[in-house]
Amino acid sequence: MSIEVKVPVLPESVSDALIATWHKKAGEAVKRDENLLDLETDKVVLEVPSPVDGVLKEIKFAEGSTVVSSQVIAVIEEGAAAAAPAADAKTAEAAAPAAAKTETKSAPAGVEDLSPAGRRVATEENIDPSKVAGTGRDGRVTKEDLVNYGKGGAAAPAASSAPAAKPTPGSRPEERVPMTRIRTRIAERLMQSKNSIAMLTSFNEVNLAEVVKLRKSLGEQFEKANGVKLGFMSFFVKAATEALKRYPVINASVDGSDIIYHGYQDISIAVSTEKGLVTPVLRDVQDMSFADVEKGIIGYAKKARDGKLGLDDLQGGTFTITNGGTFGSLLSTPIVNPPQSAILGMHTIKERPVVENGQIVAAPMMYIALSYDHRIIDGRDAVLFLVDIKNQLENPQRMLLGL
Repeated sequence: MSIEVKVPVLPESVSDALIATWHKKAGEAVKRDENLLDLETDKVVLEVPSPVDGVLKEIKFAEGSTVVSSQVIAVIEEGAAAAAPAADAKTAEAAAPAAAKTETKSAPAGVEDLSPAGRRVATEENIDPSKVAGTGRDGRVTKEDLVNYGKGGAAAPAASSAPAAKPTPGSRPEERVPMTRIRTRIAERLMQSKNSIAMLTSFNEVNLAEVVKLRKSLGEQFEKANGVKLGFMSFFVKAATEALKRYPVINASVDGSDIIYHGYQDISIAVSTEKGLVTPVLRDVQDMSFADVEKGIIGYAKKARDGKLGLDDLQGGTFTITNGGTFGSLLSTPIVNPPQSAILGMHTIKERPVVENGQIVAAPMMYIALSYDHRIIDGRDAVLFLVDIKNQLENPQRMLLGL
């Protein structure tokens, strides 16, 4: 019995998807729930599993093809023998000539741990990932690592015994690569934000001494009780949530000539991946504990690193928090994430001299920034919102008591 494999139903905000990688060839046996291919949308990479056990009878679209919701992209012969008829393989090759050319190269060992883009580079350049030093999180090998490794000429050519070319002194090498769908979408949204929002940024600074003391005194007990560490981010998320309740216009969005006030706090947390910045959403943060927030952030960070974020993880959000401090940023002006109206930027913590009770002391200080849509948010509300966050973080007991 022939079973059609279709593109998953995409949300209204995602019009189409790109076939990034086929993990199976026409004629190969497949198992139920085994990943057949990766689809790259402008938000995430989706895996498309096999619905049944059988043989991949036909591939209808090659890698690099654009497909839409519910479109048939492959056919599986359910319960068939491991080897598909030669005629089916020829049909698949005719339907996807580009895929046939790509499949002539065998994937090097170890590519299963790479992102779809990384697997593509490793396969096309015949690079063994185990020989590449990873610069990604936890030492993971990124696409850029593979590209840089290939530029050095250390990887043996796939079809030639000739020595690899090495850069010569004074050479000026260049490389042109197409943007990924995600990077293209990021660029579009940034330009949309720049061109459609009257954006302004206000700044303040926070003394995190009390938060540091609280983490030191209760951090170990918190971890034992909840199984996660007590980080700085949960303090900022909870502080922002309380401030959003008091200044609801910061939590609002513009829809044409209307302002939509959201009676809940869905906080988008900016997460950096090798493909670009994504903003998964912690929903109903007003009802979450510190432990819930920490677990939610850790879960999204792991899913982002593993390329497992789903479209539902990225939908919605009424306010965004981004932490450039993890990369050492001292100060920045974050860009609003439409249709939201504001974004909070955290930065690196630096010990700086401050005056307390007439004495100069060293304190762990952080600059914070709020970029906002000046069409609906006045400077007064923006400044008071930042002061509210500052007061909560410098007196964290207020936050714990909901003050």
